[in-house]
Amino acid sequence: MDVNKMTVSINKAINTQVVAVKEKHARTCILGTHHEKGAQTFWSVVNRLPLSSNAVLCWKFCHVFHKLLRDGHPNVLKDSLRYKSELSDMSRMWGHLSEGYGQLCSIYLKLLRTKMEYHTKNPRFPGNLHMSDRQLEEAGESDVNNFFQLTVEMFDYLECELNLFQTVFNSLDMSRSVSVTTAGQCRLAPLIQVILDCSHLYDYAVKLLFKLHSCLPADTLQGHRDRFLEQFTKLKDFFYRSSNLQYFKRLIQIPQLPENPPNFLRASALSEHVSPVVVIPAEASSPDSEPVLEKDDLMGMDASQQQNSFDSKFDDIFGSSSSSDPFNFNSQNGVNKDEKDQLIDQLFGETRELKAQLENMKTESQRAVLQLKGRTSELEAELAEQQHLRQQAADESEFLRAELDELKKKREDTEKAQRSLTEIERKAQANEQRYSKLKEKYNELVQNHAALLRKNAEVTKQVSVARQAQVDLEREKKELEDSFQRISDQAQRKTQEQTEVLENLKQELATSKQELQIVQGSLENSAQSEAKWTAQITDLEKDRDSLMSAMACREEELSALREQLEYTQLKLSSAQESICRLEKDQHKMLLAEARRAAEQVVQEALRLFEEPTLSSCAGSADHLLSKVNSTSSCIEQLEKCWSQYLACPEDISGLLHSVTLLAHLTSDTIVHGSATCLRAPPESADSLIDACKQYGKETLTYLSFLEEERIFENADSTAMRSCLTRITAISEDLLPRGLDIKQEELGDLVDKEMAATSAAIEAATARIEEMLSKSRAGDTGVKLEVNERILGSCTSLMQAIQILVLASKELQREIVESGRGTASPKEFYAKNSRWTEGLISAAKAVGWGATVLVDAADMVVQGRGKFEELMVCSREIAASTAQLVAASKVKADKNSPNLAQLLQASRAVNQATAEVVASTISGKSQIEDTDSMDFSSITLTQIKRQEMDSQEPKHHHLHCKKRKPKRNRVTSMPHMSECKSLLPINARARACVCVCVCVRALCPQSRARPWGSTPGLPRPSKDSFRRDTLCVPAHDLGSVTAPPPEEGGLGPPQQRGPSSWKVLLYPQTSVLFGGGWGRCCC
Repeated sequence: MDVNKMTVSINKAINTQVVAVKEKHARTCILGTHHEKGAQTFWSVVNRLPLSSNAVLCWKFCHVFHKLLRDGHPNVLKDSLRYKSELSDMSRMWGHLSEGYGQLCSIYLKLLRTKMEYHTKNPRFPGNLHMSDRQLEEAGESDVNNFFQLTVEMFDYLECELNLFQTVFNSLDMSRSVSVTTAGQCRLAPLIQVILDCSHLYDYAVKLLFKLHSCLPADTLQGHRDRFLEQFTKLKDFFYRSSNLQYFKRLIQIPQLPENPPNFLRASALSEHVSPVVVIPAEASSPDSEPVLEKDDLMGMDASQQQNSFDSKFDDIFGSSSSSDPFNFNSQNGVNKDEKDQLIDQLFGETRELKAQLENMKTESQRAVLQLKGRTSELEAELAEQQHLRQQAADESEFLRAELDELKKKREDTEKAQRSLTEIERKAQANEQRYSKLKEKYNELVQNHAALLRKNAEVTKQVSVARQAQVDLEREKKELEDSFQRISDQAQRKTQEQTEVLENLKQELATSKQELQIVQGSLENSAQSEAKWTAQITDLEKDRDSLMSAMACREEELSALREQLEYTQLKLSSAQESICRLEKDQHKMLLAEARRAAEQVVQEALRLFEEPTLSSCAGSADHLLSKVNSTSSCIEQLEKCWSQYLACPEDISGLLHSVTLLAHLTSDTIVHGSATCLRAPPESADSLIDACKQYGKETLTYLSFLEEERIFENADSTAMRSCLTRITAISEDLLPRGLDIKQEELGDLVDKEMAATSAAIEAATARIEEMLSKSRAGDTGVKLEVNERILGSCTSLMQAIQILVLASKELQREIVESGRGTASPKEFYAKNSRWTEGLISAAKAVGWGATVLVDAADMVVQGRGKFEELMVCSREIAASTAQLVAASKVKADKNSPNLAQLLQASRAVNQATAEVVASTISGKSQIEDTDSMDFSSITLTQIKRQEMDSQEPKHHHLHCKKRKPKRNRVTSMPHMSECKSLLPINARARACVCVCVCVRALCPQSRARPWGSTPGLPRPSKDSFRRDTLCVPAHDLGSVTAPPPEEGGLGPPQQRGPSSWKVLLYPQTSVLFGGGWGRCCC
């Protein structure tokens, strides 16, 4: 099986739609596990689904996984054990949700985990739990302790199943028909698998408890009996409740447990135990599967069933004994046996030993095969994992290599940046050192400047003293002048700097003064505004006092108004309650009136069954089916409107409309059913009448529940639906054969037929081209010219028909797009089935006509066919195209451009048909003119005939209206070919006597006139004509005579034969023979 197909089926089976899992998708998943011998694909798809975020998705996953564990390949359990912890975590997570599907998913996941653990501990039990008594005995290995532990595990397993039962039923509203809704079926569908498991677990638990009671004291098993009794009560209740649900009735037959539990203290009670068998009816299975008893054909390859088949074959060969049954306790207290019985027992013992050894060998071989297969699968999985790890390591190595290259590049960039940063730091340190030196130099200069200033002050003070010692100090003054000059420059610079600083301070001071003035002005303004605000505050306080007094008055008035409002509200609430009661009463009255009117309509329809007025009316089954479908939809709408009315009683319009519509549709259904009975066979008519009457009664019963809301909630429309289903079945049997095609297949059939028509036309065109090529290669002269002209006209006709078919497709597409609305094209074709069938018939006729035309042209070209056949075929295909045009024009818009194009194509087809006919006639004439005549083998009469045929005819035809000739005691005229052998020839008059004539008895509407009414025609003597003879002018120079018809034939008995009819014709004249035109063949 294709993995993609299995993946699609898994995704379709496990989705978020609140509907039950479809059986075909689940079956595909099961087949996929057997195909791949495991569940790898299933888990690979499921792991991508958001099971932890969508409860519905998780619920449907549990359902599908349960089916796989039961009916899938045995390796499904092995492949799923690795996900057991994830199932446990998911179960705990969903267990925190108390509403919706949360608790359901939690309990179902616990059940699946318990099932996996049970089958892991007990590998002898298959997934579907189907075992024989011998296999059950072997599962305990003849050890009481094993049987004791196995029973406990079965009780735990069965308890999980019962918990799921209880949770599902508690989550459903059992007061309604939840089993017919999609939401209810979504929750109930997994219980089918649970029922199958519970039936086996209950059966095995009973048998194991009897086995334990035969080996252990009753007191030791008291706990087992109490636990079994509790589970027996629950299981019996659940089986009973499930069997009453409509959903399970058509899918599974649920067994009923006995009224009382088995008495394990009495060993003979085991014979009274009946194993519960769950039956899956054939209707519930798919068409491609056979009906089975709770097991699938897929498990036919299971080891347990192989063992059963081996046991049955072994018993057929060696025989079997009732004493070999491990649960047969009747032989434990047997009597003494004679020697013959002992020998038989000994032989049976040896046979059992051989059988046991054979079974052990087979079991060991199967176990070894399974172990080898498991080891092979493990080695394959390890190999795949190693290959995966190797590929992963290679990918990681490549990734690390790329990262290493990037790190090397980054390292080089970092080193470059580090070197540039070191250079920058070095330059920064050098600049910082230079700045510190400059700073130190500046400090020294400042200190020197201060010292010089101090010295300058001291020198100024000592000037007066120095003047006296000027002479003495002149030398020192000269030494100091230079230094003084330098200091003066420095002092001047310092002074200038200080002057600038002083000016800046002065400017700041002026700015501060201006700001101070501004602040003083603002303070003055603030003082003035403060005085104004104080006055305003005083005024506002006065206003506040007045407002407080007014507010106190208003509060008093407000309290009075509140009391009045409360009183008014009380009166309003009482008035509203009374209005609600009145509206409710009015709604009830309207509903009752509508119900009574509906009942009257239905009763009137039932009364019409006995009226004779319907005896002249006849209905059709397809119209009755449309009425039944409308009625079914109306019933669903009525139930929906009733639910809306219960939720919102104010809106009753929808419910009244649904009731009225149901009554009228029911009346129409009954009346049309009665009318349809007139065309039906007696048995079908009686069944249809009974079904219609029963439906009317069920409708009256259903409408009677509308009197009370409580009663209507318990109303069930199942009886009505069953009656409608019965009417539908009878009507479908009465449908004409033209409607046997499924309605949903009509759309596909239209496309197929149109495509087939196009293909037939293309094939015909290609075949004509091939014939033309062969003719050009093998023919010459006139025959080649004729063949080219005929085949060319046929090719033009095929091209015109192809254009017409394409135009018909475009017009058909336009009709479907304009008429289908929101429906699909297939639904539109199904709705207009008669028009669709006409379109299909026309398309088939066009394709068939094209094929026949090509065959006729091929025969003509080869010289084996007749030119008349080719003309008939061309006219036939023109008529078929006219039928296709008419079928397309039925539903087309008259202003549609595609319709205009179709009509133009139809005219082109007619013109091409005329060209085919003209070319055929011309070719025929050319062929006849060129044919050489062998005068050695023909008579003189034939030569004269050929001479007359070679002359140019002048046809003067009698025109008759298109009316079928009337046979009034006149036999049909002989054909032209008969004239050659029946008529004598008068060579001198170059005339002939003919048996063919058109008289007024054959065609009363013919324009035949009495003799002498045509100017220029000679009138014979009266002796040669009867009084009531009619003369038909076949030519301006000819005449026709005939005796009157008599009883039993044409003319008197002695005048019957060619001599009784006389037609005087000149050469190359024409006359109407028996309703058809022909030329004299003499």
